[in-house]
Parts: sequence; C-alpha cells; structure tokens
Amino acid sequence: MAHTLLQFDFPFAGPWGGEMATAMEGLATDIAAEPGLVWKLWTENAAEGRAGGVYVFDSPEAAAAYREKHERRLAEFGIGDIRAVTFDVNPALSQITRAPL
Repeated sequence: MAHTLLQFDFPFAGPWGGEMATAMEGLATDIAAEPGLVWKLWTENAAEGRAGGVYVFDSPEAAAAYREKHERRLAEFGIGDIRAVTFDVNPALSQITRAPL
C-alpha cells in the first residue's frame, strides 16, 4: 500500500507539553477519526513559537482532503504563515529504517 506523508508547521503561542495535550484532546480525537489517517505525530517548538504535525495517510486523495480541511481550520483560528508539504513515502527504504507503516 502506498502512503502519503503530510507535514504542517505554523506559528503557535502555546500552550506546550502537557497543557497542550489537555487543551488539544478534542482536536486529537477529531483528527483520529479522519478518513485515511494512518497516524499523526504532534510537533511543538516553544523556543521558536511553532507547532504542527506529521501525518501519514493511506492515499494521496485522503492527504489532500485533510490538507484542505486543516488549512481552513487553522485560518479560522486566525493562524497564518501555514507551511504544508506533501510527500510520497518510499516503502522499501522506510521499512529498512523501521517506519511504523
């Protein structure tokens, strides 16, 4: 099965760490139900004031649909300077390096 990786990175003022986990639990639950999502890593960099995530979807179509949805959601939250990048995953090399696919 081909996988598609989607990476988001955007300005974020916090909260961070455990407080972020508590504040974003509802959003995480919503994202977990996203069609085609295989998994997501949440990213945060308090020193630079940026957050985001690395997602793996089971198809390019699912990744594209989520990218559009999440870009809209972030804009509704008043977040700009959103960087979103999509990549194809190379399964043979990823298996060698123990990717959880």
